[in-house]
Amino acid sequence: MKELFSEIRGAVFATLVLAIVCCGLYPLVVFGISQMLFHDKANGSLIVDQDGTVRGSKLLAQGFTADKYFHPRPSAAGNGYDAAGSSGSNLGPTSQKLNDAIKDRIGAYRKENGLSENDSVPADAVTASGSGLDPHISLRNAELQTPRVAKARGLSEEKIRELVQQNTNGRDLGIFGEPGVNVLELNLALDSPGAQP
Repeated sequence: MKELFSEIRGAVFATLVLAIVCCGLYPLVVFGISQMLFHDKANGSLIVDQDGTVRGSKLLAQGFTADKYFHPRPSAAGNGYDAAGSSGSNLGPTSQKLNDAIKDRIGAYRKENGLSENDSVPADAVTASGSGLDPHISLRNAELQTPRVAKARGLSEEKIRELVQQNTNGRDLGIFGEPGVNVLELNLALDSPGAQP
C-alpha cells in the first residue's frame, strides 16, 4: 500500500510541476518575449488615430462600399469581413455557385469602375481569399479603382496614385509574392487632412 501512495504522490507532484511550467511559466515567457521583440504584431498590428482611436488592424480587411473609397477583395467570412467567421467558401472550380458569383462580381466591378465589357478584371477583385479577410489588393486592382475614387473625392488621379504607392507593401523578404496595397491604410490616408482638396 505504501508503494501505491508513493506512486500517486509522485504522479500528483509531476502533474503540478508540469502544470506550473507548461500553463504558467512558459506562456508568460513567450508573452514577455513577444511584447519586447514584436510589440506591434503581438498586439494585433492595430492602426490607431492621433486621438488614440483604434481604426482597425493592418492584417484584416474591412468592407468599404462608398465610391470615395478603394474596395477590398470580396469576403466569404461570416456575413462579410467577420473575423469571428473567418473562412473560405470551400467552393471549387467546378462549382456553378462560385462561377455565378464571379460573373456577378465581374459585372458589378466593371460597372462601378466605368470599365467596358472587354476590359479584363483582376482575379483578386472578384474572388475571396482563403480567410475572407485579406487586407491587400493587387496594384492592378488599385489602378482600375483610381479614377472612380479620384472623381468621387475631387482629387487628381496623380494624387491618388501617390497615396497608393505610399500604402503598397513590397514582396515578402524581397522575393516572395507580389506587392499589395493595404486597403484600410490607403482609405485612412485618403481621409486624412493632408489628402483633402
